[in-house]
Amino acid sequence: MDGDFRTDFVRQPAGARHHPALVLNADYRPLSYYPLSLWPWQDAVKAAYMDRVDIVAEYDHVVRSPSTEIRIPSVVVLKDYVKPQRRVAFTRFNLFLRDEFRCQYCGSKGDLTFDHVVPRAAGGITSWQNVVAACSPCNLKKGSKSLRRAGMNLRKPPRQPKSEELRNMGRRFPPNYLHESWVDFLYWDAVLDA
Repeated sequence: MDGDFRTDFVRQPAGARHHPALVLNADYRPLSYYPLSLWPWQDAVKAAYMDRVDIVAEYDHVVRSPSTEIRIPSVVVLKDYVKPQRRVAFTRFNLFLRDEFRCQYCGSKGDLTFDHVVPRAAGGITSWQNVVAACSPCNLKKGSKSLRRAGMNLRKPPRQPKSEELRNMGRRFPPNYLHESWVDFLYWDAVLDA
């Protein structure tokens, strides 16, 4: 199947099953940027009927029951504020996000794995301060050698990110599909043109 066709299909949702709702916290910020906080339209409608959210924007499409017709919500805001987590979980995804989905040796994108800066064979541990995103060729080149012995350098020293840093980093990687009703809420602190 042609890759362009797939991309076009993902960017042009059709049918009620493809109408996700952007979920905002009570302060009108998304709960998360990457992955973007989205609910299936069914969950958004249910939350609205249970009076847990306010509907801020809607799609042009409607869903019907025998007694009700409702426009599908495209943006909902929680009525109760959810406090963001302060501690960032050490996961492969968060590691790649911290390193901006780039190899920390050569800067390439794609085909990423992770590498222990101080190899485990030399006593290195699996932690934020010792693991970086690496492409397969760089990971193979370094192997279980030290950086100096492998003749390689890091683009930036690895460290544990703060939750706010990771949230802001996620804003740089928008998903393939963004509905126009979401944009005002995704980049709320962007500088506006005069």
